[in-house]
Amino acid sequence: MSCEACKVGTDFDVAITMAFQPIANLQNETVYAYEALVRGQDGSGAGAILAQVSDDNRYAFDQRCRTTAIELAARLNLASSGANLSINFLPNAVYEPRACIRATLASALRTGFPLEQIIFEFTEGEALDTDHILQILRSYRDMGFKTAIDDFGSGFAGLGLLSKFQPDIVKIDMQLIRGIDTDQTKRTIIKHTISMMHDLDIQVICEGVETVSEHDALRDLGVTLMQGYLFAKPVIEELPSVSWVRPMLDPAQVA
Repeated sequence: MSCEACKVGTDFDVAITMAFQPIANLQNETVYAYEALVRGQDGSGAGAILAQVSDDNRYAFDQRCRTTAIELAARLNLASSGANLSINFLPNAVYEPRACIRATLASALRTGFPLEQIIFEFTEGEALDTDHILQILRSYRDMGFKTAIDDFGSGFAGLGLLSKFQPDIVKIDMQLIRGIDTDQTKRTIIKHTISMMHDLDIQVICEGVETVSEHDALRDLGVTLMQGYLFAKPVIEELPSVSWVRPMLDPAQVA
């Protein structure tokens, strides 16, 4: 890949903003991070925006998402809470990590947002050059950012990549979470995935948690970082509060 692609690419001329969704830390009832999710200024969802991303404007779109997320997070005083800001990036839009990070660094410097509270997460939606991905992740870590693999358990981001690079965080794909309370196979997969990540010193986030039963099953497996509608839906240009799920008291204990 060459940075020439950055120079000849077109601008992304769709007005965007960000919605924020919290990642809940159940261990101490704090927000571990807020994930920035792209939205249209007209309220349109991520799908409508992503449908307008092409090879020509991918770089501009990726850069716009990064700077918009940081600037909004700074305006909302996200960093002062101690929470991280999680930003999705497109590996295919990064041609040379240290060159393509300049706008991100400038935005963080301008707003005073701490680099160590930024997480860069990616999902491989298509097969990519593993060496290129590794170069990006290692460069970001060297610069002080946290790194995360999103939707682990689907797509191309799997054990092969983990064998060569251990990110700070792995986010378990929501399809493995859905109905885990009634699916023994899924529970077994998640149980052993958590054990493996613990051995590799990688934090696990389970995303897409929607029911109390899913929450309880994951807690029983030792999961403390969760994200999903059960806790909060994404809100445009706001930091939504978390609805905490607390265990039911045993009537015998109350009596």
